[in-house]
Amino acid sequence: MTDMTDISHWQGFDIIGDVHGCARTLEKLLEQMGYARVGGVWRHPQRQALFLGDIIDRGPRIREALLLVRDMVEAGSARCIMGNHEFNALGWFTPAPPGSGQAYVREHTDRNLRQIQATLEQFEGYAAEWDEFLDWFWTLPLFLDAGEFRLVHACWDHQVIETFASQYPDATPDVEFLQASVERDSFADQVFDRLLRGIGMHLPHGLKMKGGDGVVRGMFRTKFWEESPETYGDLVFQPDALPEHIAIRPLTYRQKRELLFYGVDEPLLFVGHYWQQGRPQPLRPNLACLDYSAVKYGRLVAYRWSGEERVLPDHFVWVDVK
Repeated sequence: MTDMTDISHWQGFDIIGDVHGCARTLEKLLEQMGYARVGGVWRHPQRQALFLGDIIDRGPRIREALLLVRDMVEAGSARCIMGNHEFNALGWFTPAPPGSGQAYVREHTDRNLRQIQATLEQFEGYAAEWDEFLDWFWTLPLFLDAGEFRLVHACWDHQVIETFASQYPDATPDVEFLQASVERDSFADQVFDRLLRGIGMHLPHGLKMKGGDGVVRGMFRTKFWEESPETYGDLVFQPDALPEHIAIRPLTYRQKRELLFYGVDEPLLFVGHYWQQGRPQPLRPNLACLDYSAVKYGRLVAYRWSGEERVLPDHFVWVDVK
């Protein structure tokens, strides 16, 4: 569902960042927020949990995390949107359209295999169960708009969301749309890339940089809420800093004009995806990232929304991953 018509049914919502297979940490976080296991499902008497996607990959208990989250969603005690890792899993198993020059929507390269490997290994011997989870991933919307607040895994782009929602009112893509994303820069590719991975900018002069994850990239992830950036460094939003000589480089007029901007008067927006570090806090009064690198021994973070119009620092709760 893109809308949340039963929002008044709950006294509040607990929005939870990227879990990445950290099932035990998730249980601790839920317990800390007053949820309890009732009839095998984690529930809160007055509140609903909202997951920002990326339940799978990397962590030690991916299957357990999926079982926990899906059971909550099916019982009505939670909702979950799609992250880029659920999208990648669907692409890994979905045949590419004929004539595309590749076998699957997500090519079976060594790099892509490394990302999904822990998930595949942990589901060895549970093939039927994994098929059920893949079916469930198709039901995950790409965003939620509750009116007073919004959720998307990486980036809220009004134009892309409006056009997509006119074709898919429940915000869940189908197989044909996923297959269409194989064509670079197509609308389908733009939807998944923008909403689930965020916006990026190419490094100047074809430069490349190696990230902390060992991957060499020619672009970097950028903020979509910076009002008047002047340099590359003003825009960078990722764990890896830009080299100083690139960070101080001024943006051109054209680059500034093409930037996406989520206005300060827009509803509250919660995203995951970006591997934040340190003490959880608002990015600005109407925006928060809840991914604090739990699977890299960071923090699994939630924000407890109870009707406020601004992101309040004392509404963040978290569990440190030891």
